[in-house]
Amino acid sequence: MQPHGMELWVAGMVLLAATLHASWNALIKVQGDRIVGIAVMNLAWLLPGGVAAAVLPLPSPAAVPFIAASFAIHIVYFWALARAYQFGDFGQVYPIARGTAPLLVAIGAYAVADERLSPASMAGVGLVAAGIAALAFVRARVTDGRAVLAAFVTAGTIGAYSIVDGLGARASGNAHSYAAWLFLSNVPPIAAWCVWRFGLRGFLERARPSLRAGVPAGILSAVSYWLAMWAMTLAPLGLVVALRETSVVIAAIIGAVVLREGFGPRRIAAATLVAAGVALIKLGG
Repeated sequence: MQPHGMELWVAGMVLLAATLHASWNALIKVQGDRIVGIAVMNLAWLLPGGVAAAVLPLPSPAAVPFIAASFAIHIVYFWALARAYQFGDFGQVYPIARGTAPLLVAIGAYAVADERLSPASMAGVGLVAAGIAALAFVRARVTDGRAVLAAFVTAGTIGAYSIVDGLGARASGNAHSYAAWLFLSNVPPIAAWCVWRFGLRGFLERARPSLRAGVPAGILSAVSYWLAMWAMTLAPLGLVVALRETSVVIAAIIGAVVLREGFGPRRIAAATLVAAGVALIKLGG
């Protein structure tokens, strides 16, 4: 049975996930070595994943292919995200990376899971995507074409893993167990890559400056995505992802206030589009 609509408490949970998501992305952006910072963040998933897996039942065997597919997609996602932040501003990269995901997921959920949104909800998803895209291109020029390309690759992986994990969480019989084992599945390969790439001593030396931001970013990212996966078992995938991507408004504020990247009338107008889209999603749901 597919979820229909979104209750108010679920919407609040998704908005909390959005706030946490923008926060951990800002932490990664300020890292000197963003590849190592993201590796530290992923290794930090061992803490919430291990604790949750110890007290929760195993997910259904039907969820295993989804966990495997999601892990593979996340590897590409984190690589592309690190490349995007290497060459571009947080306030531009983040909206591009998140902007097309709501439409991709709405279309993909319709094709894969036969989830049909109401006209008002679909219009809301479109407004959210338009507002997010506008936030990315408020400047007269693009900072670096490599950043934009990497951000669009990131967007494609976001759409893919959102659909895979939404369906996987439903198939698992327990969204919390699914989240725990998804987090744990990322730790051994990331650890092996770090040792292979830098050597154990070399990675520990490189990771030390990233611990202060990377570990909190890992905890925030785990909680954020756990909340999103739980919400995907309670509401349509397209609505959850569209509402979660309102994190770009929070990210724009962080970029302006904390990272000093500027926040002018165009970004305010774009944020208003996002807010209008969220209202339509709630009304249509």
